[in-house]
Amino acid sequence: MEEDILYHFSLSTKTHNLPEMFGDTKFVCVGGSANRMRAFAQFMHHEMKLSGTPEDIRDICEGTDRYCMYKVGPVLSISHGMGVPSISIMLHELIKLLHHAQCRDVVLFRLGTSGGVGLAPGTVVITDKAVDYSFLPQFEQVVLGKVITRSTELDEGVAKELLQCSSELQNFPTVIGNTMCTHDFYEGQGRLDGALCSFSHEEKLEYLRKAYEAGVRNIEMESTVFASMCRVCGVKAAVVCVALLNRFEGDQITSPHEILVEYQERPQVLVSHFIKKRLGLIP
Repeated sequence: MEEDILYHFSLSTKTHNLPEMFGDTKFVCVGGSANRMRAFAQFMHHEMKLSGTPEDIRDICEGTDRYCMYKVGPVLSISHGMGVPSISIMLHELIKLLHHAQCRDVVLFRLGTSGGVGLAPGTVVITDKAVDYSFLPQFEQVVLGKVITRSTELDEGVAKELLQCSSELQNFPTVIGNTMCTHDFYEGQGRLDGALCSFSHEEKLEYLRKAYEAGVRNIEMESTVFASMCRVCGVKAAVVCVALLNRFEGDQITSPHEILVEYQERPQVLVSHFIKKRLGLIP
């Protein structure tokens, strides 16, 4: 095509020099919250000891209110909103952006929060396989009225490297396990506290027990489409989420705000360590 408009990023191959803007990108970190991804970009600016002040970083997507995007050195930090539809739109345009910018050997990370399954709050989960509601490592995409099933296996080498980084940090508990991706926060995750609930407490616990037996250690709402799109496009990727609660013990997030803020920083600290090691900034 003569021009490729990345509409939700407010970028275009005709109006922006994408190779010049993004060609040196080696790491892309995405997360749901715009504020969190701005904070991560500022954190990486400080960790990589870049010139200028972290507070002065600019939102590259300021022409739209759909997503935010910050670039600090070879790191892109982008928000993706909540749920499969929102992150899938972002991923389509991100992968095209990386292609147009002629980026090579890029690693993608999803940084997020989740509900733990049999884990203490604050535990960080590095995803082995992203699984659906039936605990299968697949993502079903409807294309022209037909269901296309794609694998959701993530890069094993990156996951092991992240686990090694966690053992070097020794700041918080970290495990590798399967991550279940659901279509919503309430019924899809077996919560009893939504506006609608058609099952009992015991039925909820039985479903969570089955999930645990299938290797599921946390639940969120984006991992399957993230893993499947990265796999189909040949991009190495990892999902790193912190558990805010143990779903066997309840449905509502009751930890104090300051504790939750520290929990949410844990995936950022782990991925920052990975990036700094790859860049040779630490031994």
